[in-house]
Amino acid sequence: MHIEVNGLLGILLLVGDVYAIVSTAQSNRSTGAKVAWIVAILLLPALGFILWWLLGPRSIVRRSGL
Repeated sequence: MHIEVNGLLGILLLVGDVYAIVSTAQSNRSTGAKVAWIVAILLLPALGFILWWLLGPRSIVRRSGL
């Protein structure tokens, strides 16, 4: 059971990291900021994802008419 839980957590982390990298690459930030975030996510997968989630580049969604 221990191996199955670790495997599931690893897959979830991989999916989260891929999402973070794709989202960062599509953001409006400068190339340097994008590269820095992607390198952080790749070198520190768990910590990089958490930092990206809390501090990373976000796209601003504007709603008209509200």
